Amino acid sequence: MIIRIWEAHVSPLRVEEFCARLASTVMPGFDEWDGFLGGELLRAVSDDDHRVQMITRWRDEDALRAYAGPMWRIRPVWSEGELHDLEHPPTVGHFESLRRIGAVSADG
Repeated sequence: MIIRIWEAHVSPLRVEEFCARLASTVMPGFDEWDGFLGGELLRAVSDDDHRVQMITRWRDEDALRAYAGPMWRIRPVWSEGELHDLEHPPTVGHFESLRRIGAVSADG
């Protein structure tokens, strides 16, 4: 399994709308991709920190390549329309889970 962390610094005046749009339109679309195993949308809890992260889990490199293209390791996926909401283009990183602890409930 590969964990993909997409991060953006969102304009403070647009963060609510941006998160709502990701939750309602982008996140549900992941279910259509073969090899998508789940994900989360996160927002920083500090009033002066406007970072947003999408953490997605993928079966393998082939699944990520199908979703994000041949440059999946270095190229974040975003729509051109999102750029006016961001302070700069998003970043992406990939990780493998070495160990999980505790249980995660459905309601956070």
